[in-house]
Amino acid sequence: MNDVQKCPKCGSEHAYRDRDLWVCPECAHEWSATGEAATDSADDTAVRDANGNLLADGDSVIVIKDLKVKGSSSVVKGGTKVRNIRLQEATDGHNIACKIDGIGAMNLKSEFVRKA
Repeated sequence: MNDVQKCPKCGSEHAYRDRDLWVCPECAHEWSATGEAATDSADDTAVRDANGNLLADGDSVIVIKDLKVKGSSSVVKGGTKVRNIRLQEATDGHNIACKIDGIGAMNLKSEFVRKA
């Protein structure tokens, strides 16, 4: 195995070749054999909803499933419209900060919302 490459994103040695691309199974990064990234780096930092639409500050989103509120007996019902979202750094996966009527300020994961 003299053609083994390390992942340029995470440094994993477990990258494998898939036709003309190299794929890292640990971080899902893909790059071509010439070293060019298969996806834009700006696209990696973009926040997308459950359908793949780009989200921006001030957008309105709709919750797609019932979500339990941590530390409370409240539930955010699927179909709830959330206005004026703010995007934030997703250290724990919650990359949307918002205020929901009847519940208050909270953070949501973008995979549980769709753009309104």
